[in-house]
Parts: sequence; C-alpha cells; structure tokens
Amino acid sequence: MNDLALAQTLREKIIADPEVILGDHDLMRALIAANQQAMGANVIDLRGVAMERLERRLDRLEDTHRTVIAAAYENLSGTNQIHRAVLKLLEPLDFHGFMAIVSGDVADILRVDKVRLVLETTRPGDEAALAGLGDALCLATPGFVQDYMHGGQGRPSRQVVLRRAGDQAPSVYGEAAPVGSEALMRLDLGEGRLPGMLAMGAEDPGLFKPSQGTDLLTFFADVFERAMRRWLVQA
Repeated sequence: MNDLALAQTLREKIIADPEVILGDHDLMRALIAANQQAMGANVIDLRGVAMERLERRLDRLEDTHRTVIAAAYENLSGTNQIHRAVLKLLEPLDFHGFMAIVSGDVADILRVDKVRLVLETTRPGDEAALAGLGDALCLATPGFVQDYMHGGQGRPSRQVVLRRAGDQAPSVYGEAAPVGSEALMRLDLGEGRLPGMLAMGAEDPGLFKPSQGTDLLTFFADVFERAMRRWLVQA
C-alpha cells in the first residue's frame, strides 16, 4: 500500500470513528502543537492555551480521584482488620488464652511484629504470679505509662500515640525485638486501678507515623480495655 492509499485509509477511519483521535491525549497534543507551529510564532492561539489549561486541570482531578480511591480502600482494609482483631478478643475463655491471642492472632491480623500489654503495679508478688503469661505481658512501676507515651516530657497524653520507636523501646519489647515504629494505646482499667498501655511494635520505622489517623486504633483500645476490666474483675 502506497502512502496516498494509506493516508486515504486513515482519513476514512478517523471520519468514521473520530473518538480514536479525541480520546488519545498524545495524538491531541501532537495536533495542537502542529497547529500552533503552522500559525507561526507571532500568533497566539487562545483556544489552544485554554485546552492546555483544561488538560492540566483534568490531570490534577484524575490524580486527586486516584488518591481518594486509594485512601478509601486503605481505610476499608484497616476497618476490616480491626473488626477481625476485635472478634478474636472475644473468643478466649480465660486470661491465659486472651494473652496468647493478643500476642499471636491479633498481632498477625494487624500485621505488627510485637504486641505488649503493659500494666503498672505496686505489688512485688505480681511478677511471679503472672510469669506464666510469657513475654506478652510487661509489668512496670507507677507512672511508667505516662512517661513512656510522652518520652519523659510529662505533658498530658492522647489515648493513642503513633511514632518512631525511641531508646526506651527495649524496656517494653525486650532487647531481642528490633522495633522501628510503634503504636501506643493508653488503657483505662477502671476506678481504683493504675493505667495500662497496649503497645504494638513494628520493625518498619515508617509503619506508624504521627500524621496517620488514630480513629480505628482508638476504637480497638476502647474494646481492649473493656475486655481487660472483665478479666481483672474475675482475677
């Protein structure tokens, strides 16, 4: 097929289906650029300028659309994870089983490397009594939760703190557990009881960041502290 016949064939196809051209951004840019070159440097095509602006605006809208969809999907995925973890908390029939699920199934569902329950106590015999619960439970002196969640700065804390792990992390997770970032949830265990803290540690230093939302973890902490009150009443 010679060039003339090929050009005629292309012309017929474009006339029959112009959307082939109109729907292709690269082709439209090439046609606009060719039109501007044909007019010369001393002529400004306002229609072409307007089209370029509309095209840039459309690109920004598409980027925003993709960002919103990605955020909605991530939020839905996070909600499903929290719901599954909450259901797991309701399964155990004793406190030992509860702690095993917290450090095992719940950690797997939430995709974190370590989960630790920190309880403040003033009774020296508690450590020996709770030794059979493994490393999922960490006992601390009064004031530790407040100090740890605020990095020793002593200001009032939020219920949930997301951050990179600091020098104090081994006191919660142990020396053999490398933790790069952590989610800390303050627990209200009821009137007359010292506060507790649920700590989730991840090796990835970017998994938990202060800029992230905390609504889902706040809900999980609320459920967890209510479950803990039930076990403490039975103890």
